Amino acid sequence: MILSQSGPSLKELSRQLRLDLLDMIYQSGHGHIGGSLSALNPIIAVYFSPIFNFKKDHFVLSAGHLCPALYVVLAKAAYFPKDLLSSYSSFGSILQGHVSTQVPGVEYSSGSLGQGLSFAAGLALGDKSHTTICLTSDGEHNEGQIWEAAMFASKYKLGNLINIVDHNKYQIDGSTDQIMPTNDLAAKYIRFGWTVLTVNGDNINQVINTLKKAKNSNYPVCIIANTTYGKGISFMQYDFKYHSVDNLSQNLYLRARKEILNAK
Repeated sequence: MILSQSGPSLKELSRQLRLDLLDMIYQSGHGHIGGSLSALNPIIAVYFSPIFNFKKDHFVLSAGHLCPALYVVLAKAAYFPKDLLSSYSSFGSILQGHVSTQVPGVEYSSGSLGQGLSFAAGLALGDKSHTTICLTSDGEHNEGQIWEAAMFASKYKLGNLINIVDHNKYQIDGSTDQIMPTNDLAAKYIRFGWTVLTVNGDNINQVINTLKKAKNSNYPVCIIANTTYGKGISFMQYDFKYHSVDNLSQNLYLRARKEILNAK
């Protein structure tokens, strides 16, 4: 069952799910944490608002390594028992390091980056009476297939397609500006025939209001969500080395947990 949250309770929901995400990765010994922390609030906005009904609407996580954020949200939304989170990335678990359709509520198995928007565009074309939301990373926009999908969505006037870009400005080996600058993403999407909305992706209520504007558009909509890489954990924020962690020390884990608990 999808829960509906609004107002101050969203902040507490975000805090709890951030703790769940941290606990899950710490217990497993590894996981993609930096981008998962930045993507968490936009995903919360998608699932814990009354805008979408995922018995009919669709959500595609294109950047599949950000699955820790999706897993804690799906567990909270009762797609599967929360205790399953403890099996994350272990042999035989359905909760692997990249999301797959074995997970209840998931329609897309992630593979190489940049492919999810094409899948989402296909869903939107095939089911025009419902909304398809895709979450991509800014680093994925180095992939040419993203732009092929953008052209496709514009040609077929997929007004029921929303692409949320987790614009945290970092990827596996450094900042997006260092690796391959995407420059003005908004201008690019506009030239490809999309409507573009920009939002503070760390603010759940702002994301929800932006999603309301995006729904039922006459054109595909790109929401550029400006987020904080490693959101909520000071020593991870803006440090690309936390794209993924292996065997986070107990001291750093406890420090991170304290910061999340004490955040205002």
